[in-house]
Amino acid sequence: MITTRDIAERLGVSVSTVGRALADDARISEETKFRVRQAASEMGYVGNRAARMMRGASSNVVGLVIPDIRNSFYSTIAHELSKNMEAEGFQLMLSETDDDRMVELRHLRELSANRVAGVIIVPTARPHGDSVKLLRAMPHLQLLRRHPSLGSQWFGLDDHEALREATAHLVAQGHQHLGYLGGPVELPTGAERLRGFRTALQEGGLPDEAGHVELGPPSSTEHSRQAVRRLLEQPSPPTALVLGSVPHTLGVLEELTELGVKVPGSLSVVGFGDEPGFSWWGPGLTTVGLPVQEMATGCALWLLRRLRTQPGNDGPYTSLSPGSLIVRGSTAPPKGRPRGRRAGAPSGASGRRSP
Repeated sequence: MITTRDIAERLGVSVSTVGRALADDARISEETKFRVRQAASEMGYVGNRAARMMRGASSNVVGLVIPDIRNSFYSTIAHELSKNMEAEGFQLMLSETDDDRMVELRHLRELSANRVAGVIIVPTARPHGDSVKLLRAMPHLQLLRRHPSLGSQWFGLDDHEALREATAHLVAQGHQHLGYLGGPVELPTGAERLRGFRTALQEGGLPDEAGHVELGPPSSTEHSRQAVRRLLEQPSPPTALVLGSVPHTLGVLEELTELGVKVPGSLSVVGFGDEPGFSWWGPGLTTVGLPVQEMATGCALWLLRRLRTQPGNDGPYTSLSPGSLIVRGSTAPPKGRPRGRRAGAPSGASGRRSP
């Protein structure tokens, strides 16, 4: 293994000069830095990061802690964050919690032990107290979900408005019996999406009983398949369905296809997220588009700026990104009702219309 001593002997300088040159120390001339870096590259030198960390330096690694990489929202976020971090000389390290607070704690302990530069986290519903302490000791921000114990730096989606708009679109078409499949209210995203659904019913003059709600694990396609079967087996099943997560949407589309349910003839559907296949599923899925790239870029820029400033400069920061209703062919007035806005109902669908 090539060491700084080998480089120093080749160039005829001291070991300390080599170390300072590689660390971009201002006391070393640009000419010497160039010579040292060139020699290091030619000789195949790899810096001893562990030794630097033992001296108190942080690494160039940023941790991303998410519930489930299979959820395309999180995998896309990870991809975009990785590109942004790589461009600035940082490496993204992925940790998956499966929404288990103890797994979350173990990952945070490992990230802390490896002195990561910072952490971006989608927290579990009830982070462990030790997780809170670990995060307070390092630069971090919350993504999508926000827990008050983890600070006031947060990048999220306007979940309430996104689901209100999606539901209002169906109410405006004349639907008076609607189903909603979403995540548990213990998660802030689940609570806000359900609130948006109920707000639209209220604004449309419909009673709470007009909304049939099924809540469960946000990453479970199997739960959503079972839930939509239960809804359709009711004596008076809903004529329209609103979905509150990407996996729920995937599960419902699979189940409706298997059951042969006609969309929108027998059931109108508004999904969540805009997967590549959603535009050509059946008649084309009306869905809530998510600003994934914008959120990832914003997170990366904020954290990179924070890493360049002195600790203690963290002020409250909230970035709330809007979703967009993408109207395609999977929604229509229920049978027996003419097309057009129902009297007294909001217009709802202010998003773009896709071909």
